[in-house]
Amino acid sequence: MFLQSLLSFAVGAALVIAMPARAADSAVVQAAPAAAQAAPAQPSAAAARAARPFATVGETVITGADYQLALSAAMRKKYYHARPPEAEFAQFQREVGDNVVNRVLLLAEARRRGVLPDRAQIDATVAGYDAQYKGSASWLENREKMLANVVPQLELESMLERLEKIIRTVPEPTEAEARAFYESRKELFVEPEQVKLSVILLRVDPSSRQVVWNSAREEAKQLHAKLVAGANFGDLAKLHSGDKSAAQGGEMDYTHRGMLPEAVHGVVDKLAVGGLSEPVQLLEGVAIMRLDGRRVSQQRSFEQVRERAGDLWQRDEGEARWKKLIAELRQAATIIVDETHYAPLRGGSSEKPHAG
Repeated sequence: MFLQSLLSFAVGAALVIAMPARAADSAVVQAAPAAAQAAPAQPSAAAARAARPFATVGETVITGADYQLALSAAMRKKYYHARPPEAEFAQFQREVGDNVVNRVLLLAEARRRGVLPDRAQIDATVAGYDAQYKGSASWLENREKMLANVVPQLELESMLERLEKIIRTVPEPTEAEARAFYESRKELFVEPEQVKLSVILLRVDPSSRQVVWNSAREEAKQLHAKLVAGANFGDLAKLHSGDKSAAQGGEMDYTHRGMLPEAVHGVVDKLAVGGLSEPVQLLEGVAIMRLDGRRVSQQRSFEQVRERAGDLWQRDEGEARWKKLIAELRQAATIIVDETHYAPLRGGSSEKPHAG
């Protein structure tokens, strides 16, 4: 079982790429079971697809089995063991195909730049395996064979991670760049509306019988009538509320409106400051709320958010540079994809190989 799981890691961590002009990056691993899971087709059809090349990227050939392996791994990651929705499957296949091609291009770019794997990190990972499975006879017997498959995959992943870090690492913006970002994305720097509430919560376990919920609603109606008649909210909260705010007479701190449960939004919006709500059923029970204060949303100035604006600029700039690199690599490469490996898109067909 351990050997199978470790082989799965070796397969899923990196694609198995066959290179006619040079040695392959990793050992060939059987992909038929993954392919059978990945594509909604008869086993014979899946086997036929796996036997055909999926794409060529320059001199690199990506086999159908390699693509099916990547598709299976991506499906498990996104959908676990469920079947993806039919309406999404064709597009999902193409996204995986693009990622497979991008990986070949990025590994070539990493080599061109002389990017080396993080040897210390890889050694630490292997040491972790040794520590975790030191009592496993299977590990001790097959360690070298397993590492011969796993370590090359770790090296490739490390090279890709290092390349991505290089591209995404962006110097801090100038004052002008940060300010321009702020002016173009002001909606990111709005202080949301805040409300201050007091609450009396008659706590009910969600799995309780209907009679228990009915009793809580009836009690809430009686409390509400007392409050309307002039009873002190804080006194009733201390006596009846099951919320942690009960000790403070039900008073809560200011909170962003978006942090409130959905069921509370509509109620709070209709209240004026000082207003009392009717009993409201929540997941935790039945509540009576009083709006004690409201702070309207406001635009924060550049001076107030200079650091955050700079951080967001760096994040967006790093993402833009990463996408630009991939676009440039794809533009410069000769890429031919056999789209018969894909299900047809809705409203169209994809029967011919695609170049680009």
